[in-house]
Amino acid sequence: MQEWYRSRGLYEAVMKLVESGRMLEARKMAEGIPDEVIRSKALSQIALEAARKGEDYGDFLSSAIEAALEIGKPGESTKALMSLAFEFLNLGKPEEALKIARYIKELPGRSKVEAEVALSLAREEKLSEAMEIINGIMDEDVKTWAMSRLASQL
Repeated sequence: MQEWYRSRGLYEAVMKLVESGRMLEARKMAEGIPDEVIRSKALSQIALEAARKGEDYGDFLSSAIEAALEIGKPGESTKALMSLAFEFLNLGKPEEALKIARYIKELPGRSKVEAEVALSLAREEKLSEAMEIINGIMDEDVKTWAMSRLASQL
């Protein structure tokens, strides 16, 4: 329980550093958060904020992905990566969302991210890219769902 409280306190400090634009200090502090899930969340927030501000976020994103992959609790790694991918998709960065999806080991999770990226591209009238992604989805149920959603958007 002590670890969780210490982790939450560090997370709050990291967020204050992020708000003040001190991203490198924030990452250094975040990497010391003992709880794997909270560490992953903090590093994800740093990457997202750097992307929002138009800064170079590549290293921050790599740190966030690595932290998510290090989560030892079943399913938590997938949740962290999916959340990060959807956040980047919401920022209008579908290529980053697809990059993150490649790290998701659980097929349904990866497929859901790919489907949402494809539908986002279809809304931007990039149909050939959307179809290419949908055709590459390995989970047949998700592929069928994405195809039907695509058809209803046209």
